[in-house]
Amino acid sequence: MKHPLLAIPEAYHRGEHLGITSICSAHPVVIEAALRLAKEQDDPVLIEATCNQVNQDGGYTGMTPAAFRQFVEGIADKVGLDNRKIVLGGDHLGPNPWKDLPAERAMAKAEELIAAYAQAGFTKLHLDTSMGCMGERVALADAETAERASRLAEVAEMNTGAQPPVYVIGTEVPVPGGATHVLDDLDVTAPDAVARTHDVHKSAFRSRGLDDAFARVIALVVQPGVEFDHTDVTHFDVGKAQGLTDTLAHYPGLVFEAHSTDYQSCEGLRALVGNGFAILKVGPWLTFALREALYALDAVADVLHGYPPKGELMNAMEDIMAAAPDNWQKYYEGDDNELWLQRHFSYSDRIRYYWPTPAAESAVSRLMTRLAGKQVPAPVVGQYLPHITGTDAEEILLAAVEFILRKYEAACTG
Repeated sequence: MKHPLLAIPEAYHRGEHLGITSICSAHPVVIEAALRLAKEQDDPVLIEATCNQVNQDGGYTGMTPAAFRQFVEGIADKVGLDNRKIVLGGDHLGPNPWKDLPAERAMAKAEELIAAYAQAGFTKLHLDTSMGCMGERVALADAETAERASRLAEVAEMNTGAQPPVYVIGTEVPVPGGATHVLDDLDVTAPDAVARTHDVHKSAFRSRGLDDAFARVIALVVQPGVEFDHTDVTHFDVGKAQGLTDTLAHYPGLVFEAHSTDYQSCEGLRALVGNGFAILKVGPWLTFALREALYALDAVADVLHGYPPKGELMNAMEDIMAAAPDNWQKYYEGDDNELWLQRHFSYSDRIRYYWPTPAAESAVSRLMTRLAGKQVPAPVVGQYLPHITGTDAEEILLAAVEFILRKYEAACTG
């Protein structure tokens, strides 16, 4: 059976408008919202896990690739979506989780990683070997990056199932989860870097006898000029990216994969797809919307009980993040008030790492118990979530995530 993602570059080079949203999240509400929308639209849905989030050692979610697949398919069963509609992807697959080790040890772990992803049926694999390991430069030269990427592709090919995987390559890979500094000026990938990246990877794949695998490279990761930090978003500028778009005419099997597309305007998302940046990765925006809805429902619960909002959930999450600062302390800066605002409201949404903790799950469960069986009057929903319809708390959460996903759906379709 032909891989569904091969249709993306084929459509672009025929002059048709077609893209796909890459949902980069392990939150069950986010995944349920994505799968429900896929069922409604009768479209393929692309769910991706990152190397730090899901790996052979469990990652920060505690899930191996096989366990993540079971997790997603369990939600698909709940919503009634045919599993064949799901494309599972692995994002930033490479030595990044082990880059503090010597290169050979880190790459050995990366080989185990990609083998586990391939064996679990992940068929969209982003090869990211651009980072240096112990004693190396922060960013490797293109040739070394390509050599390591081809090494991982070789392992993937040996461990693949009935559906051969498609690949995404690239040496100019944005930082996952958004910028950690104030955005001043964002450099768009130079067109000649595209040719260089393509050619060094093609050569490295060929040296390993992987011409067939290279024919399944569907996209290059580039920087089209989109990014976000804690409070600001750099929006897509078609003019600045025109040179990049023009290069695709030389590569009929390829489109670009755009990372950090969170918080772009509807017009910007559609322009990205139309200009060849046809794989739109989104993650923090979805859990940001979920957090907005959870905090809003916390206020709604108080209002329905007859008193002004007390912020119980926000206070609980503040205590949880303060007790375990590793997931935000290196990324946020400022005085106490600025840090407080960033912990809860930064676009980078590092609060998302805390929702799976037992304490946070307990706090959310208490909130949902308070709202169980209650119908939220439309004027109350409108006060706290003016763009959402619904009267049931669980449906309101799903609708908040779906509201963002529909922006992407509209951007990706003709």
